Amino acid sequence: MKQIMWKIRRRGGTRRERAAAIVEFAVVLPLLLTMLFGIIEYGWAFMVRQGLQNAAREGARMSVLQSSVAPYTNVTDRIAELLAPMGLTTYTVDMTHATPGTPMETIVISIPYGDISLLGGFFGIAEKTVTVTCSMHKEGMAAG
Repeated sequence: MKQIMWKIRRRGGTRRERAAAIVEFAVVLPLLLTMLFGIIEYGWAFMVRQGLQNAAREGARMSVLQSSVAPYTNVTDRIAELLAPMGLTTYTVDMTHATPGTPMETIVISIPYGDISLLGGFFGIAEKTVTVTCSMHKEGMAAG
């Protein structure tokens, strides 16, 4: 029985080996956590960008209908409806409306990166702006 206990104790290593393992872990842990949170942050930013792109596409789709006219509240309401589940409220929407010369409706949605960041700009990119654009041809308008 004593031999079995001695073997089990020896597998754990000496005190120095265990201390070295703890020091190595303490040195590597910040790097691993930074990488983990960076991956999570990138994934969240990618998802938000896809959500913004979808909202811009839906807004453009609604604005190109012949029934869609100023003040285009149906467009902004639809964009707000799509961005609300992600908790995005500080975005700006710029619309360029179709004219007979350029029959394109363009929706541009912008949001500061600091407003979508999970880590509050830990990686130093809080001052950037995420911008998406979608353009579609207005129904019933011929290019001039």
